[in-house]
Amino acid sequence: MRHRIAAASAATLLCLAGATGIAAAQPSSLYAPSALVFTVAQGDDAATATIVRASTLSCAPTAVGTHPDPRAACAALNSTGGALDRLLASPNPDRACPMHYAPVTVTADGVWKGSRVAWKYTFSNSCVMSATLNGNAVFAF
Repeated sequence: MRHRIAAASAATLLCLAGATGIAAAQPSSLYAPSALVFTVAQGDDAATATIVRASTLSCAPTAVGTHPDPRAACAALNSTGGALDRLLASPNPDRACPMHYAPVTVTADGVWKGSRVAWKYTFSNSCVMSATLNGNAVFAF
């Protein structure tokens, strides 16, 4: 008898919870999450490189973060559809860089419009990085 009462009580609570929306998770926003952490590190392996600087960026529903120009960075990401490789341009031909190897690795980790992002790119040195990312709002921090 006790088991029947307990089962009936549990079923009643579940029905009430479903009717009031208590048990159902409600989305906090209509936007898919877009929040990323960007780093610039000295070294060719992102796992062991020394982070020189970092910035956070969230693009939905508004552009915010520690990035100095979050609106421009979000606009640049939107223009590429979140494909970070599209941010890499041909190096400026008018800029001469030394031919020494002092690798710099840039990374982007987080979520872009609901999809996981884990991206990295290594430049031969900081001059080549600057020449390639010249005018790029995403890594201008």
